[in-house]
Amino acid sequence: MIEIREEKEADREAISEVLREAFNSEDEVQLVNAIRESQGFISELSLVALHNRSEPVGYILFSEIELHTEKGSVPSLALAPVAVVPKLQNEGIGSMLIKDGMMRATSLGYRHVVVLGHKEYYPKFGFVPASEKNITGPFQAGDSFMVRELKKDALSDVSGEVVYPKAFGV
Repeated sequence: MIEIREEKEADREAISEVLREAFNSEDEVQLVNAIRESQGFISELSLVALHNRSEPVGYILFSEIELHTEKGSVPSLALAPVAVVPKLQNEGIGSMLIKDGMMRATSLGYRHVVVLGHKEYYPKFGFVPASEKNITGPFQAGDSFMVRELKKDALSDVSGEVVYPKAFGV
């Protein structure tokens, strides 16, 4: 059984281990730690997937970013990272985390979310290339840089550039 809930302070080392296993790297651990220390951190959108209510096996983080438009700055969210331990990948845990996180983000009033990720994976959650919505970012990622409206037509009159906080290192 998989349960999704907000991370607790006591989960942090286990979350770091999930990230290490999933990405075989310290990069995402450092990213998450930097975001936690930033103004963009939203504790309600830092979610852990627990196996049998005890063992963390997945993690997702949505953090606040800015969309700079001609009319000013608009708050948005970045989805990064999403991780599942290798032994449980392809079991739907990542999908559960993404769907749950987007539902929570919507209930908090957020209107859109961006992700830099696999262009074959994220469209099933409603993500489209950001360029289709006149949104640009700080990297040349083509269709791998995607956006999803959490509220219908939330980007219909918005265009601009996503500006990530320093925690992202861009």
